[in-house]
Amino acid sequence: METAQPAGGPTVLRRLLGAQLRRLRERQGITREEAGYAIRASGSKMSRLELGRVGFKERDVADLLTLYGVTDETDRESLLALAQDANSPGWWHRYGDVLPGWFETYVGLEEAAALVRTYEVQFIPGLLQTEEYARAVISLGNSTAPSEEIEQRVSLRMTRQKLLTRGESPRLWAVVDEAALRRPIGGRDVMRGQLERLIEATKLPGVILQVLPFRVGGHTAEAGAFSILRFPESDLPDVVYVEQLTSALYLDRRDDVDSYMEAMERLCVVSAHPDETAEILSRILQET
Repeated sequence: METAQPAGGPTVLRRLLGAQLRRLRERQGITREEAGYAIRASGSKMSRLELGRVGFKERDVADLLTLYGVTDETDRESLLALAQDANSPGWWHRYGDVLPGWFETYVGLEEAAALVRTYEVQFIPGLLQTEEYARAVISLGNSTAPSEEIEQRVSLRMTRQKLLTRGESPRLWAVVDEAALRRPIGGRDVMRGQLERLIEATKLPGVILQVLPFRVGGHTAEAGAFSILRFPESDLPDVVYVEQLTSALYLDRRDDVDSYMEAMERLCVVSAHPDETAEILSRILQET
């Protein structure tokens, strides 16, 4: 049995362990309800475990492995070690005071992704924001928050960006609506600095940046921004992330992912070619 562990944080480790446990359960023809009974839980709790949405108790994993007929000590130790690692806090744990639970999941998935594809209509993608721009955006959404909280949120966003320059960094493929490039978030100087940052980002080997110009008119993603995350592990399906005002949707059903992937592909086709991005940004910079 293969139990290769990815280099990502606890979020993706939970998903990987859950997928492996689901496969073992199905191989034995055991229902979620039966498995849940073995660990003093409900079928719905088993569903959340197998989807990686909650943490695992090592005792429960051990009981499930026994139920599923996994007796080989090497296999058991590997999966139990995976359960232990999945319960370790990620680097973002120290931002727990300002990090909503629904977004904590995204940060963990982003950390482990091999490819992040995103479409933004109102703001510059968080992974490409300058500190000043990020502060302006975060202040807009948290107008009553004290300055210390704003700075914590800015620090979190800047720390997330480190994954673009680390070894084995994920690829970022972003499509940004022209409206986001011309909306003066933070004022003229902040926007000029942000546009200059984007021009520099086009030179990064792992970044593809496209602009969706106004001239395109209507398009397939008029419902709003979304991201698609792909992982290097074959056990982990792609995840679509759709952020809302006070929550988020995480979609991994094949039909849902396919629909969003088709929309993303169409956006890339109608957007300006990546080779044109720096020129477009320079032109907007001159007009700002």
